[in-house]
Amino acid sequence: MGLRIQSNIAAFNSHRNLQIADAGLSKSLERLSSGFRINKASDDAAGLAVSMRFKSQIKSLQQAGRNASEANSLLQVAEGAADQITNILQRMKELATQAASTNTGSTDRSNISAEVNNLESEITRIAASTKYSGSSLIDGNFGALGVSTAGSLVSAFGIAAVDVSGAAAGTEYGITVSTAGNNSMTITNGTTSQTVTASGVTGLATETLDFSSLGIKVTVNSAFSSDTENLMDAAGSTMTTSATTTSSFQVGYENNANNKISFSLSDLSATGLSANVDVSTLSGAQTALTSIDSSIDALADARAVIGRTQNQFGFASANLASTIENLSAANSVIKDADMAFETVDFTKNQILLQAGTSMLAQANQSPQSVLSLLG
Repeated sequence: MGLRIQSNIAAFNSHRNLQIADAGLSKSLERLSSGFRINKASDDAAGLAVSMRFKSQIKSLQQAGRNASEANSLLQVAEGAADQITNILQRMKELATQAASTNTGSTDRSNISAEVNNLESEITRIAASTKYSGSSLIDGNFGALGVSTAGSLVSAFGIAAVDVSGAAAGTEYGITVSTAGNNSMTITNGTTSQTVTASGVTGLATETLDFSSLGIKVTVNSAFSSDTENLMDAAGSTMTTSATTTSSFQVGYENNANNKISFSLSDLSATGLSANVDVSTLSGAQTALTSIDSSIDALADARAVIGRTQNQFGFASANLASTIENLSAANSVIKDADMAFETVDFTKNQILLQAGTSMLAQANQSPQSVLSLLG
């Protein structure tokens, strides 16, 4: 074996291995101190990209969970007000029953009528004052259809209600009504057009015309068939309306219908419930019994909508919590450090660094053996 002093190959080799051990030790220290397997893009470029997407989705879903909770709180406010309106209608039913009996004198019936009028005003007051974060909930404006031209599509011409919770936000709709007797309505957004014909209901019954292609539902009553010509004339054959976004709640991280929950709340004012009755006369009180029953039925339907929507948000919240947990677990597998493994790796690199340092010292001493040859 030749002895050389210009090129200490053993020292070079020891130094190279020492650098490798030092880099490994630094990496272990970085991972153990941060808790992350990936601390910069060079650690795992593909893994970092996937982890960033997961993290973004998790953050969005956490906010979506808060959105669902706030929506549930909003519905609780509406439900509380609806509960009091229920109590009022039940009291009105009680008073109307008393007034509808011939044993009630005119003076007593007058006092009953005054109380009923006060109760009607209280229903409207509650409906107008029930708000969440400044938004009215049960006065007919939450998730309602805004009319921007002449004529009124709601509560007129046989139109009992309009539901645009499934319609595209901010889209202008043209509404055309056939001549009287045909019972049909056409709605178009300029691209999609759909015509629905009513079967022709009678009495107090209503029918919902479902414009499924546009996400709009129009509820009509028995007056619709006779009023369609008037509606056409009043609106100038078309009526432009605009769907609101009041009732849309984001419960996902994507911008599509599957990541939103939309709903509308009914008009629970005395007018919206058709609870304006006259019990000042015997016949009026008897008629009021039927009207109040219809109001109670309408209120029960409205509360059912609130209840099932609350349940929907409850399930949505539970699903969001589960999704957040699973996505966090998936992100952890990619980005988080396995502390047990990193401790083992750290110990190995620490020993290698110490051994490498010692061997580099030995390699540096090897060329000194040449001095014994020089005498």
